[in-house]
Amino acid sequence: QVQLVESGGGLVQAGGSLRLSCAASGGIFSLYTMGWFRQAPGKEREFAAAISWNGGNTAYLDSVKGRFTISRDNAKNTVYLQMNSLKPEDTAVYYCAADNLKFTPRRDARQYEHWGQGTQVTVSS
Repeated sequence: QVQLVESGGGLVQAGGSLRLSCAASGGIFSLYTMGWFRQAPGKEREFAAAISWNGGNTAYLDSVKGRFTISRDNAKNTVYLQMNSLKPEDTAVYYCAADNLKFTPRRDARQYEHWGQGTQVTVSS
């Protein structure tokens, strides 16, 4: 059973940056595709970014492309989400998730088997 713990959220002004981290334990991290999802108040959880087991394939939500970068360090069992040029509409709880399908980053939250508790990101205008 994989346990995931997110960190790095906080309050930032529009145009600022944050880097989220997700530390994994209890499983073989390199066997998983890793994803970041987010959920704003009153909205459904949505896909933000995902990365395959070795970082060779990535996928992004169109609205974050060019601003967010997902990466992973398998030696540290950690996946990151670098978020630049943040906008108020990026405000949400951000969740890290693990998918047993290691080669293809998937966008459907239902495909992810393991989830963290989330970290709040608030972008002020």
